[in-house]
Amino acid sequence: MPAGSFFRKSISSEELGKLVNAMPLSVGSLGYDPWGFNTESAKAGLSVLMWFYDHYFRVSAHGLENVPVTGPVLLVPNHAGQLPTDGMMIGVALATNPRGPRAARAMVERFAFHLPFVGNMLNRVGAVVGDPVNCIRMLQRGEAVIVFPEGARGGGKVFAKRYQLQRFGNGFMHMALSTGALIVPVGVVGSEETMPALINVKPLAKALGWPSFPLTVPFPLPAKFTIRFGEPMRFSGDNLTEEEVTGLVEKVKAEIRRLMDLSLAERKTVF
Repeated sequence: MPAGSFFRKSISSEELGKLVNAMPLSVGSLGYDPWGFNTESAKAGLSVLMWFYDHYFRVSAHGLENVPVTGPVLLVPNHAGQLPTDGMMIGVALATNPRGPRAARAMVERFAFHLPFVGNMLNRVGAVVGDPVNCIRMLQRGEAVIVFPEGARGGGKVFAKRYQLQRFGNGFMHMALSTGALIVPVGVVGSEETMPALINVKPLAKALGWPSFPLTVPFPLPAKFTIRFGEPMRFSGDNLTEEEVTGLVEKVKAEIRRLMDLSLAERKTVF
């Protein structure tokens, strides 16, 4: 059952509170964790994002049964859309999973935390600076962490390269190997059309210290999202060469490609 259909009716603040309270969280008495996540902020953010999930992007989520309801897991999706709408919608899918809600902790580019007011807001709803130390510590605490191996290469690509996976970094695989965390590949279709960019003005991006500066629409377009969660993948091995690690990364990348292709083949309309 698509996760979006689980909340087609409006949800009360009490029901929303029960969702967040049911998440396996490690927070203090004031509702904060060491990275600034706050349960009350999560409830407020989720109430807004759920409207976009159900009514604006009309998300269809498949394979949520593949996401463990507890324990460390790395969710590894393709990335696109200029704004992180893909990560946000994955987060709502996890939070509203009928099998058991989870808080998704997203690794975000460092530059985003230097924008006025943005850093604290991101921290409060679960995002953290995309640093391996942060990710490993979260996995050791049993968190569900979203990692985009394409990084800015995926998020800032132009529309002509839509649904073309960019080079994957090996960092997420090193973290999975060192912590024993499961990897759940995720294929997202729809995010490429939310903010199509004709060109990326690289000199201006460099001057601003941003990973990219795309010329695009001023707000996300209401493209329909399809999110597919693949079967969990577990990898092991000590003293692997970087070439061997790259080989494991390519296996995850191939599965993400398969999930994307399945959704693209079934898609009847973009909007």
